[in-house]
Formats: sequence, C-alpha cells, structure tokens
Amino acid sequence: MSVLGPVAAYLIGAIPIGYLVARLRGGIDIRGAGSGNIGATNVLRTLGALPAAATLIADILKGFAAVSLARFVDPAPSTVAVAAVCAIAGNCWSVFLAFRGGKGVATGLGAFLALAWVAALPAILVWALVVASFRYVSLGSIMACVWLPLGVALLGYPRVFVAAAVVSVAIIIFRHRDNLSRLLKGDERRLGERAASV
Repeated sequence: MSVLGPVAAYLIGAIPIGYLVARLRGGIDIRGAGSGNIGATNVLRTLGALPAAATLIADILKGFAAVSLARFVDPAPSTVAVAAVCAIAGNCWSVFLAFRGGKGVATGLGAFLALAWVAALPAILVWALVVASFRYVSLGSIMACVWLPLGVALLGYPRVFVAAAVVSVAIIIFRHRDNLSRLLKGDERRLGERAASV
C-alpha cells in the first residue's frame, strides 16, 4: 500500500473550508462563533445560507477529491480505503488549525461518494428524512452514518471498504459526542435556529 495517497488525502481533508469561508465572508474566526465548529451547520447559524452552502459543497468536494487522488496514485483497495479515513481525520483534526476542525460528515460523504457511491446515496436519503422530520442536523448525520457501513457491506464492496466505513463512522460519532449529550438532554438546537450575533 502506498502511503502517498493517504497522506495527500489527509492534507486535502484538512483544508479548513468553513474557517476560510467565514474569514472571507464575515471577517470572523468561526471557531469563536456559535458552536465553535467550522462545519456548514455552524456557518449557517452564524453567517447564513450562502456561506453555509459554499462550505457544504466544498467540504463534500474535498472528500471526493482526496479519495480520487489517492486512487490515481495507487488504485489498491486498501490504499483508497485508508485515504477515505484520512480525509475525514484531516477534516476533524486539521494540521492547519492546530488539530482542531469539523465533524467529518460532509467530507465523509464526499469520500464515500468516491469510494462506494451506491452505499453513500441512501445515506443522503436517511439524513434528509431524519432532518426533515426532526430538524436535528446532528441526529440526521448520526443516523446516516449508522447506515453507511451496513450499506457498504450489504452491497458487496471489499471488506477493507467496510472496515473504512466502520472507522469513519466511529470518528464521526465521537466528534458528535457533545451533540448526543444535548440530544439526550433536549438542549440540541434545531435546524434554522441562528447562533448569537457575532
């Protein structure tokens, strides 16, 4: 297995899109606004729909690009699978932000659209249904993540892809541990609730 692809995937995943969008759009450090997260949901609550959409799309694209580049460097399934995990880890613990970052959902979606798109597409549907029903982005993200390794396994992808999905889901759920706590307490903010002014 080549290490070049996974290292490149980590660095691409580590590009702090939400941080950069907030700097360009509002001149603020998104880490000090709202929840402090650099992901699209906090950008939405802090700066509005357009910057959030830009953050979401760019985070998805960087996950897709990271895995695609790794596959170009070395098409071995193990290399590509590790690259998907590395892209998500880069988003969550960015070297460019002193190992702070996002929660890995959008980047993970992009990574798995490149790795196992047939399994990733139903996960989008799960996310959309949960968010539309309950208006909790975090709950939708967690439920979509739970589907992903199941889908990868049931659809016959290589076992190393299933392992990558399991590790990726573990990372993303770990990054959502505060959201899980707030959901259990009934304190989680719903989609559309804005953060305090910055």
